[in-house]
Amino acid sequence: MKYLIFAMGIYLSACNNNPTPTKTGLEGKKLPAFNVLLMDSITTLNTREISTGSPVIFFYFNPNCPYCRAEVEEIKSGIKSLSNIKFYMLSNFPHSDIKNFYNNFELKKYSNIVVAQDIDSYFLNYYKADGVPYFAIFDRGNRLKQVLMGKLSIDLIKDIALN
Repeated sequence: MKYLIFAMGIYLSACNNNPTPTKTGLEGKKLPAFNVLLMDSITTLNTREISTGSPVIFFYFNPNCPYCRAEVEEIKSGIKSLSNIKFYMLSNFPHSDIKNFYNNFELKKYSNIVVAQDIDSYFLNYYKADGVPYFAIFDRGNRLKQVLMGKLSIDLIKDIALN
């Protein structure tokens, strides 16, 4: 029982509500090429296939994190004003957990949201994501603008991504 309480404490401590800018040293660099597994569990997308021309946000999440879940609701509520931004929601949790999350939030309905499994934990390791929700925001040329951890408002997302 003590182990379970301890494990839950560690598990939830990485789940963050306050947006915190994070310096990675990668600002201004192009999005690296890595593979993610899409929700059909067959198709692999390589990030080099992501076109330029509109801002891109990588949202690293834990399907069980209450702040990640609230962030998805926030994004869905403002989806019309975020239509010029492409969201890639990534997690390294088991594919079945991510798929349940995808289905529960009906994310298939949104053409600018892609949900995928970070199959090799590449994003997690490259950007040193030490908590969730974790956002890497890229400009129209797929160059990293800013990284933030914590729940973001729609206005902050638009301010960073579109300016």
